[in-house]
Amino acid sequence: MARIEYADTSRPETRPLVERIERERSSLPNLYRMLLNSPPVAQGWLAYLTAIRQQSGLPAKLREMLILRVAVLNQADYEFEQHLPVALRAGCSQVQVEGLKAGDFTALDAGERAAMRYCDEMTRDIRVQDATFAAVREAFDDKEIVEITATVAAYNMVSRFLEAIQIDHE
Repeated sequence: MARIEYADTSRPETRPLVERIERERSSLPNLYRMLLNSPPVAQGWLAYLTAIRQQSGLPAKLREMLILRVAVLNQADYEFEQHLPVALRAGCSQVQVEGLKAGDFTALDAGERAAMRYCDEMTRDIRVQDATFAAVREAFDDKEIVEITATVAAYNMVSRFLEAIQIDHE
């Protein structure tokens, strides 16, 4: 059960933002219902996560695997449940999902394995070892590295928010 109340989404001052979220997300997830307690935060969050999920050039499969891995590492079940169907639609196999859960990346290609190790170090240790970065650098260009890094950072933010306030599952 959420630790604080969800926002009243019928308030006239937040209606345009609520409608935008519903339009862009096809619903009003509990995460956004909570964020709407602070409309400026909700608006910034929406812009940032829209850039990560819909405007970056990363393959959807890699992006979603990174998000699932962050969710596993941070024990963020809501985040995992929200992104699992997206990951499967993007081409992530059930074997790969199980590997992400277990930290076994053998079913991934070399670039994906490097990205998952990078994700693990960013999430667990914050600082990334030179050898780990070198493996990412070998597989990805500058733009992709920025997008991988931003994706991992963003979804660490998401999971920490979800878990601190204990957002209810849909």
